Amino acid sequence: MSDLAAGGTPAVPTVPRRAPITMIGPVAWARANLFNNWWSSAITLAMIYLLVKVAVSFVSWAFINAIWVVPVSPAGVANTEACRAIAGVGACWAVITEKHRFILFGTYPYEQHWRPAIVCLLFIGLYVVSAMRRFWRWELALVWIAVLTLIGVLMWGGILGLSYVPQERWGGLPITLILATFGLAFAFPLAILVALGRRSKLPAIKALCVLYVELIRGVPLISLLFMASVMFPLFLPEGLNIDKLLRAQVAIILFAGAYLAEVVRAGLQALPRGQYEAADALGLSYWHKTGLIILPQALRLVIPPLVNTFIGFFKDTSLVLIIGIFDLLTAGKTAIIEPAWQGFGVEVYITLGVIYFVFCFAMSKYSSGLEAEFNRHRRR
Repeated sequence: MSDLAAGGTPAVPTVPRRAPITMIGPVAWARANLFNNWWSSAITLAMIYLLVKVAVSFVSWAFINAIWVVPVSPAGVANTEACRAIAGVGACWAVITEKHRFILFGTYPYEQHWRPAIVCLLFIGLYVVSAMRRFWRWELALVWIAVLTLIGVLMWGGILGLSYVPQERWGGLPITLILATFGLAFAFPLAILVALGRRSKLPAIKALCVLYVELIRGVPLISLLFMASVMFPLFLPEGLNIDKLLRAQVAIILFAGAYLAEVVRAGLQALPRGQYEAADALGLSYWHKTGLIILPQALRLVIPPLVNTFIGFFKDTSLVLIIGIFDLLTAGKTAIIEPAWQGFGVEVYITLGVIYFVFCFAMSKYSSGLEAEFNRHRRR
């Protein structure tokens, strides 16, 4: 009886239909947010016009009218007349074609550039492996030690048939990766200890941690780099000299540690008091309670500000140029000092910006996935 309509005729089964395209999907979103009235529609159309015009101009400058290669004389002098003839009309990517090895590796011996190239790949591989949760075991620390030792052997040389290269010849992308990797790797555990110290019930430890954070945050990074490069050697005994790169690395670690400590402390304060009381009720010691219950939850809460700080300090490594360390940005600026390439800084800075963006965007996307995975049980 249920299959028969009124009057005894067979009922026609109803097929579910999708909502009209104007009610859901991109069309509905655009209609509600971009074209919901005449004023919004006018602004949207004006913005579309400007974006299209800028995009067409950039494509024309960067690709259609660009020059990628220029002739080079037997003496090694580039003929940039063709680039200067199209100034303002097309890009001269020939400066990247000719100077890319100098930009990436600085004054490292030209015939040995394969060594810093492998170092950059090792760093990237180390980041990728460390980002995979299935490798988060104690053996990962051994991998880090082995890879960093190999990186030191490749950069310095002097063994295994490799020619010795002093640190004064290092430069470019490897220096940026070294400063960022070692800086954040050592600053993060320091930040955790300082954050815990600021919440300690021991007055001496709490006062020292507060003094450290407030003192470091009260001065710019440039001043710490100057102190490490210029002032610190004056206090060393005669004949004792610490490498400039190591001094800059320590300054970056101390500076990053102070900022990261406040981020970690924010996560510790965000946990409800019940978590601490539950851990105490289980009879856990302070370090077991902190390592197994408190810190994992606190760090999950502050993943966005942590990664934001990581990204900021990755870019801040470029400040070492003021003390004469040849990082990626310094190498790019030096590449256009040559008279033949003066006036083509835009192309170089765009290339450097793309390199920085790739690393920073990778950190941002990874942190987004990590945050979503760790906070899947929370309702947002």
